Amino acid sequence: MKLLIIEDNEDIIENLFEYFELKSHILDVARDGLSGLHFAATQDYDGIILDLMLPGLDGLEICRKLRQEARSPVPIIILTARDTLENKLTGFAMGADDYLVKPFALPELEARLLALHRRVSGEVGRAVLKVGDLEFNRETLEVTRAGSTIELNHITRSILKVLMAESPKVVTRERLEREIWGDDPPTTDALRTHMYNLRNAIDRPFPTALLRTVPREGYRLVAEDGNG
Repeated sequence: MKLLIIEDNEDIIENLFEYFELKSHILDVARDGLSGLHFAATQDYDGIILDLMLPGLDGLEICRKLRQEARSPVPIIILTARDTLENKLTGFAMGADDYLVKPFALPELEARLLALHRRVSGEVGRAVLKVGDLEFNRETLEVTRAGSTIELNHITRSILKVLMAESPKVVTRERLEREIWGDDPPTTDALRTHMYNLRNAIDRPFPTALLRTVPREGYRLVAEDGNG
């Protein structure tokens, strides 16, 4: 996941980075409310970890602006020492999705973020992704098309999972590179090679192509009827 941390406590920031980077998540950090709002409104994130007490703009106002003005659906978890029911209800009313009271367990925070991400991205209840006659079983990692098993390596399988989950939307090259290599993409055009291999595996043996290249944008998977 790509996460935004909006927090001014350096000890908490350090702990979050130490834990989440080891789990291969990608992190941005803002140490004041105005910077946090700018990051959240101008970039795409899978989740926001938001402190309430911030310099410049407090967490509740950030929630309100993201939901009411920016119309952002990004999952937001509030971290705070305020543990009264009234405080929690106010946070939910402003648009927060979850609430975790300090001190908190990092594995629990990660589990809540993952659950929110699955819900927002529509992954809940979808063990098998389908685009036309192409199927991807998330649990067994088996890929089939028209009943025939398709063998993929880890990278091409990861690319396919993203494309199928987002179908029929366009997935940018930057998004795919981030999913595979995080913040350290290769200097060569390795993605093009992996896309070539993926196209050979899922399209070449079949009469209809599902994988489309969108010039200067990225890639998309589209079923024969064009509806994903």
